[in-house]
Amino acid sequence: MHNELKITDMQTLESNKKTTEETTNTISLNLPDFTTDSYKDAYSRINAIVIEGEQEAHDNYISIATLLPNELEELTKLARMEMKHKKGFTACGRNLGVEADMEFAKKFFSKLHGNFQIALEKGNITTCLLIQAILIEAFAISAYNVYIRVADPFAKKITEGVVKDEYLHLNYGQEWLKENLSTCKEELMEANKVNLPLIKKMLDEVADDASVLAMDREELMEEFMIAYQDTLMEIGLDNREIARMAMAAIV
Repeated sequence: MHNELKITDMQTLESNKKTTEETTNTISLNLPDFTTDSYKDAYSRINAIVIEGEQEAHDNYISIATLLPNELEELTKLARMEMKHKKGFTACGRNLGVEADMEFAKKFFSKLHGNFQIALEKGNITTCLLIQAILIEAFAISAYNVYIRVADPFAKKITEGVVKDEYLHLNYGQEWLKENLSTCKEELMEANKVNLPLIKKMLDEVADDASVLAMDREELMEEFMIAYQDTLMEIGLDNREIARMAMAAIV
């Protein structure tokens, strides 16, 4: 009886091993060819977007610290993380022999960048946090999670490390807005109306390039909206308010 159990266990282990190998092979077959000209062309823009996004995030957290001087230490720490991410993503492009199209990336972020600067000048902390710590972070987390599944091995490892940090950044904005919801809800909803549609337009703008990297546009938008609505719920908005805010994405 004891020997029979051992043989059965071995058969189960072999069966599981075979299933794992088959799954791994199937996943590998679904990965894009990282060496093609079309992949590298699309990657030059996607890689530039994440590099510029991390630079924007660094600059934005430093700027937010001027509005929240008591939070200087924490915001500086977040900003430093963003620069570490930028270096990591720059290395990802170098690893594939791709030069990031930074001119495209600056244009890509220009509208959100402009809206952040206007809010900063007016001292609108809520709008600044919505743009950087909620919209951009949720956008990044959802995109990185989709990308990890189809990334080259070097970029996958880098991106997995970045995602862990990004949740901390999302949490920072979430907690501040939660604590101040009674006084900032109106501004939050107005800022959402202006800025959430920009995220959808940005996703549309890179849909073709993302597709070359085996990232589906619908999945990207779905992941983003789930992350965004979960955050709004954590902040303390009710279902009706969240639904009204999410509707701003349908333009």
